[in-house]
Amino acid sequence: MSPPPPIVLTFAGSDPTGGAGLQADLLTAAGMGCHALSVVTALTVQDTHGVASLHPVDAAWVRMQAERLLADMRVGAFKLGVLGSTANVEAVAAILADHAEIPVVLDPVLASGRGDELATEEMIAAVRELLVPQATVVTPNSLEARRLARDTTLMGAARRLIECGAEYVLITGTHEPGNEVVNTLYDSGGVAREDRWPRLAGSYHGSGCTLASAIAAALANGLGVPEAVRDAQEFTWQALASGFRAGSGQLIPDRFFWARETHAGT
Repeated sequence: MSPPPPIVLTFAGSDPTGGAGLQADLLTAAGMGCHALSVVTALTVQDTHGVASLHPVDAAWVRMQAERLLADMRVGAFKLGVLGSTANVEAVAAILADHAEIPVVLDPVLASGRGDELATEEMIAAVRELLVPQATVVTPNSLEARRLARDTTLMGAARRLIECGAEYVLITGTHEPGNEVVNTLYDSGGVAREDRWPRLAGSYHGSGCTLASAIAAALANGLGVPEAVRDAQEFTWQALASGFRAGSGQLIPDRFFWARETHAGT
Protein backbone atom coordinates (compact mmCIF):
# COMPACT_ATOMS: atom_id res chain seq x y z
CA MET A 1 0.00 0.00 0.00
CA SER A 2 1.39 3.40 -1.00
CA PRO A 3 1.66 6.20 1.57
CA PRO A 4 -0.92 8.96 1.15
CA PRO A 5 0.03 12.12 -0.73
CA PRO A 6 0.14 15.39 1.20
CA ILE A 7 -3.36 16.49 2.20
CA VAL A 8 -4.86 19.98 1.84
CA LEU A 9 -8.16 20.88 3.50
CA THR A 10 -10.05 23.73 1.87
CA PHE A 11 -12.91 25.74 3.35
CA ALA A 12 -14.73 27.38 0.44
CA GLY A 13 -17.95 28.01 -1.39
CA SER A 14 -19.00 25.76 -4.26
CA ASP A 15 -18.68 27.18 -7.78
CA PRO A 16 -20.75 25.17 -10.28
CA THR A 17 -18.57 26.37 -13.19
CA GLY A 18 -15.48 24.64 -11.79
CA GLY A 19 -13.54 27.84 -12.38
CA ALA A 20 -13.24 29.21 -8.87
CA GLY A 21 -14.11 28.35 -5.28
CA LEU A 22 -14.11 24.84 -3.92
CA GLN A 23 -13.74 23.19 -7.30
CA ALA A 24 -10.72 25.33 -8.20
CA ASP A 25 -9.10 24.38 -4.90
CA LEU A 26 -9.62 20.67 -5.50
CA LEU A 27 -8.27 20.79 -9.04
CA THR A 28 -5.25 22.87 -8.04
CA ALA A 29 -4.30 20.69 -5.09
CA ALA A 30 -4.59 17.59 -7.27
CA GLY A 31 -2.59 19.26 -10.02
CA MET A 32 0.22 19.85 -7.53
CA GLY A 33 0.29 16.28 -6.26
CA CYS A 34 -1.89 16.60 -3.17
CA HIS A 35 -5.09 14.96 -2.01
CA ALA A 36 -7.76 17.57 -1.38
CA LEU A 37 -10.37 17.51 1.38
CA SER A 38 -13.23 19.99 1.28
CA VAL A 39 -15.55 21.71 3.71
CA VAL A 40 -18.43 23.40 1.89
CA THR A 41 -19.11 26.83 3.39
CA ALA A 42 -21.58 28.21 0.84
CA LEU A 43 -23.55 27.32 -2.25
CA THR A 44 -23.56 29.73 -5.16
CA VAL A 45 -25.48 30.35 -8.35
CA GLN A 46 -22.98 31.64 -10.89
CA ASP A 47 -21.56 31.34 -14.37
CA THR A 48 -18.38 32.60 -16.01
CA HIS A 49 -19.75 36.16 -15.91
CA GLY A 50 -20.29 36.45 -12.15
CA VAL A 51 -22.15 35.39 -9.02
CA ALA A 52 -25.94 35.67 -9.08
CA SER A 53 -26.55 34.55 -5.49
CA LEU A 54 -24.81 33.01 -2.49
CA HIS A 55 -26.31 30.82 0.25
CA PRO A 56 -24.13 30.18 3.32
CA VAL A 57 -24.04 26.71 4.86
CA ASP A 58 -25.06 26.60 8.52
CA ALA A 59 -22.05 27.14 10.78
CA ALA A 60 -22.76 23.94 12.72
CA TRP A 61 -22.50 21.97 9.47
CA VAL A 62 -19.21 23.69 8.63
CA ARG A 63 -17.82 22.76 12.01
CA MET A 64 -19.04 19.14 11.81
CA GLN A 65 -17.59 18.63 8.33
CA ALA A 66 -14.17 19.83 9.47
CA GLU A 67 -14.10 18.02 12.79
CA ARG A 68 -14.99 14.70 11.16
CA LEU A 69 -12.21 15.03 8.59
CA LEU A 70 -9.57 16.23 11.05
CA ALA A 71 -10.27 13.36 13.43
CA ASP A 72 -9.67 10.88 10.61
CA MET A 73 -6.85 12.28 8.44
CA ARG A 74 -3.59 14.16 8.85
CA VAL A 75 -3.83 17.52 7.10
CA GLY A 76 -0.74 19.30 5.79
CA ALA A 77 -2.26 22.72 5.10
CA PHE A 78 -5.52 24.67 5.31
CA LYS A 79 -6.80 26.94 2.55
CA LEU A 80 -9.61 29.41 3.29
CA GLY A 81 -11.75 31.04 0.61
CA VAL A 82 -15.32 32.34 0.63
CA LEU A 83 -16.83 31.48 4.01
CA GLY A 84 -20.33 32.86 3.45
CA SER A 85 -21.21 34.33 6.84
CA THR A 86 -19.79 35.84 10.01
CA ALA A 87 -20.89 32.72 11.90
CA ASN A 88 -18.84 30.62 9.52
CA VAL A 89 -15.81 32.86 10.01
CA GLU A 90 -16.14 32.31 13.75
CA ALA A 91 -16.54 28.54 13.33
CA VAL A 92 -13.47 28.26 11.08
CA ALA A 93 -11.43 30.44 13.44
CA ALA A 94 -12.22 28.06 16.30
CA ILE A 95 -11.16 25.07 14.19
CA LEU A 96 -7.86 26.74 13.26
CA ALA A 97 -7.17 27.51 16.92
CA ASP A 98 -7.57 23.81 17.73
CA HIS A 99 -5.04 22.90 15.01
CA ALA A 100 -2.50 25.70 15.29
CA GLU A 101 0.31 23.47 14.01
CA ILE A 102 -1.20 23.36 10.50
CA PRO A 103 -0.21 26.21 8.14
CA VAL A 104 -3.08 28.40 6.94
CA VAL A 105 -3.41 30.14 3.57
CA LEU A 106 -6.12 32.79 3.74
CA ASP A 107 -7.56 34.07 0.46
CA PRO A 108 -9.81 36.97 1.54
CA VAL A 109 -12.27 36.81 -1.35
CA LEU A 110 -14.37 39.95 -0.92
CA ALA A 111 -15.94 40.15 -4.38
CA SER A 112 -16.20 38.18 -7.60
CA GLY A 113 -14.19 39.13 -10.67
CA ARG A 114 -17.22 41.11 -11.89
CA GLY A 115 -17.46 42.93 -8.58
CA ASP A 116 -20.32 40.99 -6.97
CA GLU A 117 -20.02 41.43 -3.20
CA LEU A 118 -19.18 38.19 -1.39
CA ALA A 119 -18.50 39.57 2.10
CA THR A 120 -20.27 42.12 4.28
CA GLU A 121 -18.39 44.69 6.32
CA GLU A 122 -19.19 42.64 9.42
CA MET A 123 -17.62 39.58 7.81
CA ILE A 124 -14.55 41.54 6.73
CA ALA A 125 -14.07 42.76 10.29
CA ALA A 126 -14.38 39.18 11.57
CA VAL A 127 -11.83 37.95 9.03
CA ARG A 128 -9.43 40.72 10.09
CA GLU A 129 -9.87 40.01 13.80
CA LEU A 130 -10.21 36.21 13.87
CA LEU A 131 -8.54 34.72 10.78
CA VAL A 132 -5.70 37.06 9.83
CA PRO A 133 -3.96 36.52 13.22
CA GLN A 134 -3.93 32.76 12.53
CA ALA A 135 -2.77 32.97 8.91
CA THR A 136 0.59 31.76 7.68
CA VAL A 137 0.02 33.57 4.37
CA VAL A 138 -2.73 36.04 3.44
CA THR A 139 -3.14 36.38 -0.36
CA PRO A 140 -5.23 39.47 -1.20
CA ASN A 141 -5.17 41.22 -4.53
CA SER A 142 -4.40 44.92 -4.29
CA LEU A 143 -8.08 45.93 -4.02
CA GLU A 144 -8.73 43.38 -1.27
CA ALA A 145 -5.57 44.35 0.60
CA ARG A 146 -6.58 48.01 0.82
CA ARG A 147 -10.11 47.14 1.92
CA LEU A 148 -9.17 44.42 4.41
CA ALA A 149 -6.35 46.42 6.01
CA ARG A 150 -8.08 49.82 5.75
CA ASP A 151 -4.96 51.40 4.24
CA THR A 152 -4.59 53.09 0.85
CA THR A 153 -1.00 51.98 0.17
CA LEU A 154 0.01 48.41 -0.51
CA MET A 155 3.05 48.55 1.74
CA GLY A 156 0.90 50.05 4.49
CA ALA A 157 -1.80 47.43 3.98
CA ALA A 158 0.72 44.61 4.23
CA ARG A 159 2.23 46.14 7.37
CA ARG A 160 -1.20 46.42 9.01
CA LEU A 161 -2.09 42.79 8.24
CA ILE A 162 1.23 41.60 9.65
CA GLU A 163 0.63 43.72 12.73
CA CYS A 164 -2.72 41.91 13.04
CA GLY A 165 -0.78 38.65 13.29
CA ALA A 166 -0.30 37.28 9.77
CA GLU A 167 3.12 35.75 9.26
CA TYR A 168 3.31 36.66 5.55
CA VAL A 169 1.18 38.74 3.18
CA LEU A 170 1.31 38.18 -0.58
CA ILE A 171 -0.31 41.08 -2.44
CA THR A 172 -0.97 40.36 -6.10
CA GLY A 173 -0.84 43.13 -8.67
CA THR A 174 -3.29 42.07 -11.36
CA HIS A 175 -5.44 45.15 -10.71
CA GLU A 176 -2.48 47.55 -10.80
CA PRO A 177 -1.34 49.21 -14.07
CA GLY A 178 1.66 48.04 -16.10
CA ASN A 179 2.77 45.49 -18.67
CA GLU A 180 3.88 43.19 -15.89
CA VAL A 181 1.97 41.80 -12.91
CA VAL A 182 4.03 42.42 -9.79
CA ASN A 183 3.34 40.14 -6.82
CA THR A 184 5.01 41.11 -3.56
CA LEU A 185 5.49 38.94 -0.49
CA TYR A 186 5.87 40.80 2.81
CA ASP A 187 6.93 39.63 6.24
CA SER A 188 7.72 41.47 9.48
CA GLY A 189 10.95 42.74 7.94
CA GLY A 190 9.34 44.26 4.86
CA VAL A 191 9.56 42.85 1.33
CA ALA A 192 10.52 39.16 1.46
CA ARG A 193 10.39 38.64 -2.31
CA GLU A 194 9.01 40.28 -5.43
CA ASP A 195 8.06 38.43 -8.59
CA ARG A 196 7.20 39.90 -11.99
CA TRP A 197 5.12 38.08 -14.56
CA PRO A 198 4.15 39.02 -18.14
CA ARG A 199 0.58 40.30 -18.11
CA LEU A 200 -1.70 37.88 -19.93
CA ALA A 201 -4.55 39.05 -22.13
CA GLY A 202 -8.06 38.27 -21.01
CA SER A 203 -9.84 37.91 -17.70
CA TYR A 204 -9.72 34.71 -15.66
CA HIS A 205 -12.28 33.06 -13.39
CA GLY A 206 -10.55 31.68 -10.30
CA SER A 207 -7.00 33.00 -10.62
CA GLY A 208 -6.82 34.02 -6.96
CA CYS A 209 -8.29 30.70 -5.80
CA THR A 210 -5.71 28.88 -7.89
CA LEU A 211 -2.79 30.84 -6.45
CA ALA A 212 -3.86 30.44 -2.81
CA SER A 213 -4.57 26.74 -3.25
CA ALA A 214 -1.24 26.24 -4.98
CA ILE A 215 0.55 27.87 -2.04
CA ALA A 216 -1.29 25.57 0.36
CA ALA A 217 -0.32 22.56 -1.75
CA ALA A 218 3.32 23.62 -1.83
CA LEU A 219 3.32 24.09 1.96
CA ALA A 220 1.75 20.66 2.40
CA ASN A 221 4.56 19.31 0.22
CA GLY A 222 7.06 20.67 2.75
CA LEU A 223 8.32 23.89 1.16
CA GLY A 224 9.02 27.03 3.17
CA VAL A 225 6.77 30.03 2.54
CA PRO A 226 8.97 32.04 0.11
CA GLU A 227 9.67 28.92 -1.97
CA ALA A 228 6.02 27.84 -1.82
CA VAL A 229 4.93 31.28 -3.02
CA ARG A 230 7.38 31.15 -5.94
CA ASP A 231 6.34 27.65 -7.04
CA ALA A 232 2.64 28.51 -6.68
CA GLN A 233 3.03 31.59 -8.87
CA GLU A 234 4.72 29.54 -11.58
CA PHE A 235 1.92 26.95 -11.46
CA THR A 236 -0.76 29.65 -11.57
CA TRP A 237 0.82 31.58 -14.44
CA GLN A 238 1.07 28.41 -16.51
CA ALA A 239 -2.54 27.49 -15.68
CA LEU A 240 -3.71 30.94 -16.77
CA ALA A 241 -1.58 30.94 -19.91
CA SER A 242 -3.25 27.63 -20.83
CA GLY A 243 -6.71 28.89 -19.88
CA PHE A 244 -9.72 28.02 -21.99
CA ARG A 245 -13.09 29.56 -22.76
CA ALA A 246 -15.82 27.22 -21.57
CA GLY A 247 -18.58 29.86 -21.50
CA SER A 248 -19.14 33.36 -22.82
CA GLY A 249 -17.55 35.13 -19.83
CA GLN A 250 -14.14 34.83 -18.18
CA LEU A 251 -11.56 32.23 -19.16
CA ILE A 252 -11.03 29.24 -16.86
CA PRO A 253 -7.48 28.32 -15.79
CA ASP A 254 -6.28 24.88 -16.89
CA ARG A 255 -4.85 23.33 -13.70
CA PHE A 256 -3.83 20.23 -15.64
CA PHE A 257 -1.84 22.08 -18.32
CA TRP A 258 1.16 19.87 -17.56
CA ALA A 259 -0.77 16.66 -18.26
CA ARG A 260 -2.04 17.96 -21.59
CA GLU A 261 1.46 19.12 -22.55
CA THR A 262 2.81 15.65 -21.77
CA HIS A 263 0.02 14.01 -23.76
CA ALA A 264 0.59 16.34 -26.72
CA GLY A 265 4.28 15.47 -26.75
CA THR A 266 3.75 11.70 -26.96
